[in-house]
Amino acid sequence: MLNQVHYSVVRLVFDRHFWRQQNVRLHRKDPRRKLRQAPVAVKFVTNTTKECKRTLFERLRGLNFDLQEQEIFTSLTAARNLVEQKAVRPLLMVEDSALEDFTGLETSDPNAVVIGLAPDHFNYQTLNKAFQLILDGAPLIAIHKARYYKKKDGLALGPGPFVTGLEYATDTKATVVGKPEKGFFLEALRDLNCSPEEAVMIGDDARDDVGGAQNAGMLGILVKTGKYRPADEGKINPPPHLTCASFPEAVNYILDHLLGSK
Repeated sequence: MLNQVHYSVVRLVFDRHFWRQQNVRLHRKDPRRKLRQAPVAVKFVTNTTKECKRTLFERLRGLNFDLQEQEIFTSLTAARNLVEQKAVRPLLMVEDSALEDFTGLETSDPNAVVIGLAPDHFNYQTLNKAFQLILDGAPLIAIHKARYYKKKDGLALGPGPFVTGLEYATDTKATVVGKPEKGFFLEALRDLNCSPEEAVMIGDDARDDVGGAQNAGMLGILVKTGKYRPADEGKINPPPHLTCASFPEAVNYILDHLLGSK
């Protein structure tokens, strides 16, 4: 019997239908409300590097999400933690809207490269500067290496191809801090006093959400929304513990089969 539940809902925000669901008034039998009433701990985890944690929190609250800011764990937080541990001065290749999460860090005369999703900065001049720093010995820190992400007009390149290009050009290996890295999931669980075996991850990305969580020892539930593509469940080994058509279906499964909640 699980006594802690960890799940990711921010990975589902790319599904427009799911967003519309968040704007409706929660009724008594809504699975999200039932989850909050159950004796579980909840964590919202995300690889997003497009906005700072505060902005993300305010946006989710504006869409009627019932959450506290401390329940959000982002790959930006994980990246900052690593920069502070290494005591380096990063060249921050992130969107301007994400810079708030690095406030207070020394960034002049950089001796490290931190790269996330930064379409406005993925140009030859900036990438070449990163290339030269790495050649001079600067560590390459990838906030994550997602192949792609979902926009309103379809899929778009993620930071992964750009990180891989820098790795190839400099003959080095990036330190990756976001999903699907095992350390990311373990860090997200740390303040919950929860072991991976007691946790469940819900996500729409088979590799980064479900595969990463299961490699860390958690159960993974894949939902067919957002980034999901047909047959994604067959791309990871072991396969997802369960594949559901929707987020509410996944929540109901947890409540009815893992917790025995009615």
